[in-house]
Amino acid sequence: AGGGGDRAGRPYELVVFGASGFTGQFVVEEVARAAGELSGGLRWAVAGRSRQKLQAVLERAAERLGKASLGAEVGVLLCDVSDAASLAAMARQTRLVLSCVGPYRFLGEPVVEACVENGASCIDISGEPQFLEGMYLKYNQKAAEKGVYVVGSCGFDSIPADMGVLYTKDKLKGTLTAVESFLKVKSGPEGVCVHDGTWKSAVYGLADQDNLRKLRKRIGYAPVPVVGAKLKRRGLVFYSQEFKEYCIPFMGSDASVVKRSQRYLHTELQETPVQYGAYVSIGGLGSVIKLMFAGILFLLLVKFSFGRKLLTKYPEFFSAGHFTKKGPTQKQLDGTSFTMTFFGEGYSEGQDLQNGKPNVKICTEVKGPEPGYVATPIAMVQAGISLLEDAAYLPKQGGVYSPGAAFSKTKLIDRLNKRGVEFSVISKAEV
Repeated sequence: AGGGGDRAGRPYELVVFGASGFTGQFVVEEVARAAGELSGGLRWAVAGRSRQKLQAVLERAAERLGKASLGAEVGVLLCDVSDAASLAAMARQTRLVLSCVGPYRFLGEPVVEACVENGASCIDISGEPQFLEGMYLKYNQKAAEKGVYVVGSCGFDSIPADMGVLYTKDKLKGTLTAVESFLKVKSGPEGVCVHDGTWKSAVYGLADQDNLRKLRKRIGYAPVPVVGAKLKRRGLVFYSQEFKEYCIPFMGSDASVVKRSQRYLHTELQETPVQYGAYVSIGGLGSVIKLMFAGILFLLLVKFSFGRKLLTKYPEFFSAGHFTKKGPTQKQLDGTSFTMTFFGEGYSEGQDLQNGKPNVKICTEVKGPEPGYVATPIAMVQAGISLLEDAAYLPKQGGVYSPGAAFSKTKLIDRLNKRGVEFSVISKAEV
């Protein structure tokens, strides 16, 4: 496999860093499952601060997979995000690190730095645009020199969104010029619950919008041209005829991640860039009113440090029970799923992109299990396997990439389909 010096000298192909954390434990289980399905097997290890906790996570994963143990072949590496030498030692032993230690804005960079310096690739599941784009600014050049790939936001929701746009583009006969996606999370009788790590990331992310703008100025992105009819921005709350529900713009990192992918594909591969809008359907009028009150309270508090302290100290209270320090129960996980629906429009072959009206439409969807702790590990691990196995189809040069930029030519979508994150075409129409 390419770059990063002599790969044969590395005992592991993949290391899960932060394996005993809340999300890390689910990632470990998913790696164990995937390793069993790979023809050549997979040499892998878990890494974190406490040997005891790491052993416990391996035992739990074995038990969940119905095995006596995961065997002695899974390595256990001790390292700490505050000890650079320990991170360097981890990075030197592997081709790829799956970084599961967030909030990434506080804990992510030392891992990226250690990987890039020591010739290992790195994948994370950050949904924090400031961290993702900051890593691009600081490490893109160095990663290219070292021949390694740093791919952020490889969880839910950016993999379904980013790869979903590429899938839609691939399935449209003609040229796709605009897509809107609608996320719907369905929950069972036990409701939806998310661990408070995600809540913390949201609190700090929203507090820091100004710095994100400054960072983007410093990067000095080339503008992405608008091709075809301009996509209209929708209001803060609107009623969707398709779903018979109220929808709001999606607050996550999707729009920024998709934009980075589209910019890369346009500038590097001369593909027609796709405009994108991300929305989430929230239900009836009652949900809208509840959400507005919660949102206003959140936005008032998040601007002040004492407000952020309150928000991070009492996640359960301020999120009406949706974010807890314990995280979801197995029952809640089993009862939850997501659907992301993509409405695309474009131009049939030979149609004038500049002056004509869009004359083809397409609707696709990505469906999957519970987003945070079932779909996210699947997305992250399959991205990792694509990075290791589909190396010939990755961008020619190393660097810091969004998922769509890194994986557009790989078999990632097929791999996800096989693991239950399913991409399909719902309908196509000539207008």
